[in-house]
Amino acid sequence: MCDNIRLNNIAIIGLGLMGGSFGLALKKYNLCDKVLGVDYNISHQKDALELGLVDEIVELEDIKNADMIVLAVPVDGIISISKQLINISNHTTIIDFGGTKEKIVNSIPIEIRSNFVASHPMCGTEKFGPTASLSGLYEGKTIVLCDVEANDKIHLQKTENIFTAIEMDIVKMSAKEHDIHACYMSHLPHAISFSLANIVMNHENPKDIISLAAGGFKDMSRVAKSSPWMWSDIFRQNRTNLLDSIDVFERELVLAKNMLENEQYDDLHKWMSKANTLHDIL
Repeated sequence: MCDNIRLNNIAIIGLGLMGGSFGLALKKYNLCDKVLGVDYNISHQKDALELGLVDEIVELEDIKNADMIVLAVPVDGIISISKQLINISNHTTIIDFGGTKEKIVNSIPIEIRSNFVASHPMCGTEKFGPTASLSGLYEGKTIVLCDVEANDKIHLQKTENIFTAIEMDIVKMSAKEHDIHACYMSHLPHAISFSLANIVMNHENPKDIISLAAGGFKDMSRVAKSSPWMWSDIFRQNRTNLLDSIDVFERELVLAKNMLENEQYDDLHKWMSKANTLHDIL
């Protein structure tokens, strides 16, 4: 580990899956002397200490001189907390793990915008809370950095050093581009999964249907176990893009419906075959 990468202390606000896993990664790669944790949930604090996700639980006021602050909370919380950090040290870098970017970057106080590196790790699971943390969650995954032209070079370099050290691939794009792409790759699939789960739960005998569940249903409904608190915030912040993507998805379903109604089975086969080619580029 290069000396110029290792930091004195990194504070993580939010000790669930993403924050807790990041704490484990920092420890695994020996990237700082101390990992500080901030979480308003008492049981999360206890679990984070017992699981070794952080070294110490502190208050928000105690971290404003940290080398780096990581906001691993729901997207609305990122905006709210950022407004409480306007008097941080000039050397403190702030990064966030929010699943939306445009509304967040447009809401960051001007006093800390150059410190704030808008980030989104393209990884996660449907589980949440400190006990869901995984030491290898970030390895080999993509981290998107948005609107980096607004960052001071020192904060951007520090952020890139940390993500490179934990073996992530860095991609840069505008916040607007990110929210469109993330909508199709993440937000729309979550909306579909929640919808599929509710179709079953609204059935007269949902347990009878579940008894027949095989791999396809389990795969498609898995992310419906994700936190409603987190995902309702994401849907709200990325509302316009999500509505557009739902329109596109509805058109594909109508296309499939029409082919079935008209018994156009050759066309249906071609439609499915085209979908198969997606995995040639994944």
